[in-house]
Amino acid sequence: MTTTDLRIGIDVGGTNTDAVVLGDTQAPIARTKVSTSSDITTGIVTALTEVLSAPGVSAARVGHVMIGTTHATNALLQRRDLQRVAAIRIGAPASTAIRPMFGWPEDLYRKVSAGACIVRGGVELNGEDGAPFDAEAVARFCGEVAGTAEAVAITSVFAPVSAAHEHLAREVVRRELGDIPVTLSHEIGSLGLLERENATILNAALGRVATQIVQAIDEALSAHDLAHAVPFFAQNDGTLMTLESTERTPVLTIGSGPANSLRGAAYLTGEANALVADVGGTSTDVGALTLTFPRESAFGVEVGGVRTNFRMPDLVSIAIGGGTIVQAGEDGAPQVGPRSVGYELSRRGLVFGGDVTTLSDAAVLDGRASMGDTDVPDSLRPLLRAALEEADRQVAEAIDRIKVTRGDLPLIAVGGGSVLIPDTLPGVTEVIRPEHYDVANAIGAAIGTVSGQVDRIYPVGSAAGGRAKAIEAARQSAVENAVSSGADPKAVEIVEIDEIPLSYLREPAIRLRVKAAGPLSKV
Repeated sequence: MTTTDLRIGIDVGGTNTDAVVLGDTQAPIARTKVSTSSDITTGIVTALTEVLSAPGVSAARVGHVMIGTTHATNALLQRRDLQRVAAIRIGAPASTAIRPMFGWPEDLYRKVSAGACIVRGGVELNGEDGAPFDAEAVARFCGEVAGTAEAVAITSVFAPVSAAHEHLAREVVRRELGDIPVTLSHEIGSLGLLERENATILNAALGRVATQIVQAIDEALSAHDLAHAVPFFAQNDGTLMTLESTERTPVLTIGSGPANSLRGAAYLTGEANALVADVGGTSTDVGALTLTFPRESAFGVEVGGVRTNFRMPDLVSIAIGGGTIVQAGEDGAPQVGPRSVGYELSRRGLVFGGDVTTLSDAAVLDGRASMGDTDVPDSLRPLLRAALEEADRQVAEAIDRIKVTRGDLPLIAVGGGSVLIPDTLPGVTEVIRPEHYDVANAIGAAIGTVSGQVDRIYPVGSAAGGRAKAIEAARQSAVENAVSSGADPKAVEIVEIDEIPLSYLREPAIRLRVKAAGPLSKV
């Protein structure tokens, strides 16, 4: 019997699809970069063909395939393949001042909204019912949107404390509309009604996109005799989830690309706490590692112009990349970006014989990179040198914004465009350039662990058993969530506990955010 001792990591970016094969050694056994296809499937199939043809690699030895993609992000940004969503908020009369989807970009609102309503119900912060749940109002609304809505998003006041009314609403929706996709907010976001509601609606809108992604993965694996391999999808916190979870909560994959790069950077260097600059063809993402995982944003994040509050890596993104176009402004100063030639760099860049001035040309002129076979014209050299100085200034500013401590940290430079990063930067002890830096994103996917998280409010009064009992209950729930997602039950560990005391309640309570993670179970 063949041992399934290999795992494949794939990262589908906007320009390239990267794939690596990892075994028992740290270095990849095989790796490749191919052009991303518009249909996802072709790019994944091509990448798999490349790495599976490497010496010593066979489909029979592959036990897991981990994939990350920006497809969900691009669908929101480009307003394509989105489902029409009926939004139900359970929280009247306390939450009627602001309607669902208020403040959304008008084009996205028109594309997604199939109607919205606010009905009586919801719970208090202590978990007690705030108002009786109005099932009849939900049923009437379902009648209004029948035939128009392709999905339903249900959000209840303080659902992270108790999701009882969301479950009741789902029962009504199922009875009235049949087997329509339903997203419940307590599975998506944390406290913060409007942001959680926004994230829930976005998640429901991405249902068709999620189905396309899962189908593409299934087709690609079947085409390479990998139906036996267990597929996982990378999510925003640098861990993995099953394809079933991906179909249910696709919004949690939006930050998987940068998260994969940060995890890959930690793996390639052995650094547990560091800064990471992931430089692509169009942009640079600067983030931070905390105990080898991406530091999560403490604030709500904006996705496609919509404010949300689901977990995302804490990033500063700037329009600096290998294909960033450089022009002279009216005052003669360099204008760097935001436009980029992207995947056309090897055809349009000056050093490749093209006619577009880019930051890659500046890097070659400065000696930071060696590519192409054409010299930069003398007349453009002052502009390129000034543009590189401006790019360095923007990178240094991004580093300063992402740091939360006074001491300097090492910076790990990854991504195909990381040759742009200078060897010295303010606030950085050293710039580390690991081997295989250009496929760090695929490596980050391949090494992914499975996580389980809990974010809820627990009573800690004497009647509830006190603080210790609440923490133990949260720890146990997080571990169970990780195991149910595919983690090895013998190796799951608690990697994060965040305790927030709550004031002004009749009964003492705390908010607990607990994260458990562990390696994948053996196939």
